[in-house]
Order: sequence, then structure tokens, then C-alpha cells
Amino acid sequence: MPRIKTYDRIIQASLELFNEHGERAITTNHIAAHLGISPGNLYYHFRNKEEIIYQIFLQYRSFMQTRLSVPGNVQIEASDMLKYLDTAFHGMWKFRFMFYDLPGLLARNEKLAEAYQKFVREEIIEILTRLFREFVKLSFIQANDDEIDTLVVNCWIIVKFWFAFQQTANPKDPITEETSKRGVRQVLALLRPYVTETYKPLFSQIEGAFRSAQSNWDH
Repeated sequence: MPRIKTYDRIIQASLELFNEHGERAITTNHIAAHLGISPGNLYYHFRNKEEIIYQIFLQYRSFMQTRLSVPGNVQIEASDMLKYLDTAFHGMWKFRFMFYDLPGLLARNEKLAEAYQKFVREEIIEILTRLFREFVKLSFIQANDDEIDTLVVNCWIIVKFWFAFQQTANPKDPITEETSKRGVRQVLALLRPYVTETYKPLFSQIEGAFRSAQSNWDH
């Protein structure tokens, strides 16, 4: 099995440490010590912590682009809503440190802020809008364009700030995968009034999947 390059090991270890302790609590010296390398070796690959965080964001962006993209040659089905919601919150869990204090993180990293804002503005909003329009075509949900625009923004607000809200509302409770699943249920509550009569039984099954099923996400 090929050895992981030091560059990639730094990114992987940083993500683990940031997720466990929060980004602000971790310095480049902590990362180097965790990996058993010298700070100089780390600085050979990254000038500062902000560069590491930016590369982690690029991984998050790639994850979301790949998992949320609407296939051009495959017919989307109503049951795919579960997959897309699972993906959105899986990404949030896998890269969760980014969502603990996203405004603060962006304020401290101009390059990251520009890339993140462009990603949301030009990709995420467009992808979610296309998804909801596909669900309207299937008669899964009934919504006009204005309602779709509102749903897209409200859903993304929940995804973006769910962990921060949970930390504020329940500061003594650790963030877990179950916390993410509660976020999915919150999004589903937003969508429930728009579900057509025909698909209400399926929608109830989707809701049930996030009430009782154990997560099978990769760690």
C-alpha cells in the first residue's frame, strides 16, 4: 500500500484535530507534533494554518459537488431526496469544524471567504434550485419559483448554521452524528407542507429513516 504524502497527511491530521478540538485551539505546532514532524517540515508544504484550512475547504467543495450534482442522463426519483439530504449533512459532519463558527472562520481567511461565497452563490444555490425543480416536475412537491427560492435559502441556512445553533442552545451537549440527523429532520419539517398527497406516504418513510435508522456514514 503506497505511503500517504506528507502534504496529504498534514491536511488529514489537521481536519481530525480541527474537528475534535475546534480550529482556533489548534496551531501548526500542534499539527506537526501530532504527525511527529518538525514545524519546518510542515511550513515547507504550507505557509500557515489558513492555507491548510483552504485546502480542506477544497475537499469539502469537491465532496459536495460530486454528491449533490444532478445527473444529466439519469432520471431523478422522489426517494432521492433522502440521499441528497444525507449528503448535505454528511458533508457538514465530515468537515464539521468549518460550521462551528463559519462567519469567524471566513473573517480570518480572505481567500477562503472569497472561494466559499463563490461556491455558495454560483454552485450550491443553483444545485439546490435544480433539485427542487426536479421534485416539482415529479409532483413530489408543489411549489412555485418564489417558494422554491425561499426553500433553497432556508434549507441552506439550516445546513450552514445548524451546528452553531446546537452549540448555543445546548452548550453542554457534544456535537455528534445524531446532531446532524436532527438537522435533516429540521429540513424535512420545512418541506413537509409542500409534499403532495400522492407522496406523503413516501415522505413519511424518509422522515422515519432519520428518526430510527443508524447512520452508515463513512468516518
